[in-house]
Amino acid sequence: MLKRTLFQKLITTLHPVNQGALYHNQMKARYIRVSTGNQNTARQLHKSHPNEKLYIDIISGATPFSQRPEGKNMLEDIEAGLIDYITVHSIDRLGRNLFDILSTLELLNEKKIVLKVDNLGIESLVNGKPNSAFKLIISVIGNIAEMERESLLERQREGINIAIAKGVYKGRVKGSVESDEQVLDKYKEVVKYLKKGQSLRDTAKLCHVSLGSVQKVKQVLNKPKK
Repeated sequence: MLKRTLFQKLITTLHPVNQGALYHNQMKARYIRVSTGNQNTARQLHKSHPNEKLYIDIISGATPFSQRPEGKNMLEDIEAGLIDYITVHSIDRLGRNLFDILSTLELLNEKKIVLKVDNLGIESLVNGKPNSAFKLIISVIGNIAEMERESLLERQREGINIAIAKGVYKGRVKGSVESDEQVLDKYKEVVKYLKKGQSLRDTAKLCHVSLGSVQKVKQVLNKPKK
């Protein structure tokens, strides 16, 4: 609650954008990133935002924006002049670290693309010029998000160490190697689709796993049986 109050004060004090002023001729897009999802998720999102072109990535937030499939498509459409207004629900949809977020923001500013963050109600450009209040607020939020993530990872590491010490840890210890049986058991859905003849890329999309994981399973399946 304290964080939200501070940010609202910052927005009220520094944000010079007239919330009632809309850009009527802009080509609008919405970028959405989720960690997991399916076709139904995509359909629901399209129904919720009928007047915007949607770019939906089902991918880890740790992946840099320019390396995400739909992130790449959006950047290509920006270069082609197909978009000049982008909306995201929250700034962490663009990245998990401040450097990645600010790099993407700088690119959008160079192209004169307005970025609106829904949960803050602010825009990156005012009359075609960078909104200094926007960058200040985004930097504060980005730093806090990084600290919270580091804190979460530290708690996870501590929990894993305690579980290992008690002999109850079920995951794979960092640096250890999974057996072929463990790989096949872990990726049962991948095995199923590969045996049906699906391509590596299609299997990765259908199972929401990385292409590298699918390739690893394929290698195990292709090993000669002893």
